[in-house]
Amino acid sequence: MNRVALRLLSAIPTLFGVILVTFLLTRVLPGDPAVFFASNPSMSAADVEAVRQHLGLDLPLAQQFWIYLTNIVQGDLGKSLATGQTVVAELARRLPASAELTLFAFFLAIMAALPLGVMAALRPGSLLDHAARLIATLGVSMPTFVTGLLLIFLFYFLIGWAPEPIGRLDPFMFEPPRITGFLTIDATLAGDWAVFPAALKQMLLPAITMALFALAPLTRMARASMLEVLGSEFIRTARALGLPRRKIILTYAFRNAMVPVITTMGMTFSYMLGANVLVEQVFSWPGVGAFAISSIINLDYAPLQGFMLMMAFIFIAVNLLTDIATALIDPRAPL
Repeated sequence: MNRVALRLLSAIPTLFGVILVTFLLTRVLPGDPAVFFASNPSMSAADVEAVRQHLGLDLPLAQQFWIYLTNIVQGDLGKSLATGQTVVAELARRLPASAELTLFAFFLAIMAALPLGVMAALRPGSLLDHAARLIATLGVSMPTFVTGLLLIFLFYFLIGWAPEPIGRLDPFMFEPPRITGFLTIDATLAGDWAVFPAALKQMLLPAITMALFALAPLTRMARASMLEVLGSEFIRTARALGLPRRKIILTYAFRNAMVPVITTMGMTFSYMLGANVLVEQVFSWPGVGAFAISSIINLDYAPLQGFMLMMAFIFIAVNLLTDIATALIDPRAPL
């Protein structure tokens, strides 16, 4: 527990750096938010200056940062000028949509990558091994938005198997009572068996798009790690002792091969949060990624800063959980 507490304390300088960089990046964006929100042709230069003073943009940069830092400590991330709602409320409303999509895609990637990587390592040079490497290469080389557009063209436009990519649910259906924000879970808790398959179908194509992105590094790492472990001395000793092949692979080889794979899982999940922004745009998914893009377009500082700060918190939490999981599998690994 002491080591976990030290890791949490060491994250404070990182978070401060993220806050500083986020603040400075939003200030160097092209354009003037005051002019953007005072775009009424009848507004005079004095009106634009009044908007600038209301946004605090007339203050020195250091004072603006101090006010921003003080508000963050108080749990105030500001208000979105585009929607009129607080950033905390907007992120809380949109985060479940992004989380449900990302977690489902991550689950699909793990369920496909681990068996594929292990089987490819057990049969090096086989057709399955070549197929695994081809899938990994395609997943790395193709951007997520290209993969998403291709899947839409194939499964929605040509074949007609997938529903229209217009968000989380068909517009003619009503969402279940909001409990977790995850439509599939809320529909299950409400016993709404019409919404559950509809929400799952809407989520399938964007989840597959993100899963293909995550499949590549996970498959490559699982294959490489399994090959390394299978060639190690203790595996040869286990074979010489006549232990069953199934026990050697599942009990000894797979457990040791999982240490670098779990580390890769943590990094891949963090990358998926970034890729989620493009996927949400392609599939009109109402998550925090789409909210961040609209904030950039509208020169809306507060939501963009809140989004980047939230992503930093998630990255740190994922890295900590990855280190803990690694230490549980291999006690020799430092936490």
